Amino acid sequence: MSIGEMLAATVPMARTLNLEFLETTPEKAVVALPDQSEYHNHVGGPHAGAMFTLGESASGAIVLAAFGDQLSRAVPLAVRADIAYKKLAMGPVTATATLGRPAAEVVAQLDAGERPEFPVAIEIRRADGAVTGEMTVVWTLRPNG
Repeated sequence: MSIGEMLAATVPMARTLNLEFLETTPEKAVVALPDQSEYHNHVGGPHAGAMFTLGESASGAIVLAAFGDQLSRAVPLAVRADIAYKKLAMGPVTATATLGRPAAEVVAQLDAGERPEFPVAIEIRRADGAVTGEMTVVWTLRPNG
């Protein structure tokens, strides 16, 4: 099962919005939100809540890709998030997530018995390439037990 399939199976909101997991690697995750009128806002574009969920889902996908081998000893949890809506989003939008710290550095903190935190940066773009939103989600790996 791919990371996208796993997220769609275990995260009901990802299924509800019909998110499409286009690319998921430890270096980058790309997730698309199709244009769906039932998730539009008052101006006919994707609702801010749908775009937030898109960005958070992209961040979760890269976290699983980068740290999936750590799941037996730690649980990834979102700690906080910040989003800025830059331009009007219309039609389908795509979120691209990248890790803000090297994965090896985060794992080294976990190895040292710490609870590491790390940012994931997300850009949300329209089909024409314009950046409509920028988001940061800070994650932690909470050690089990």
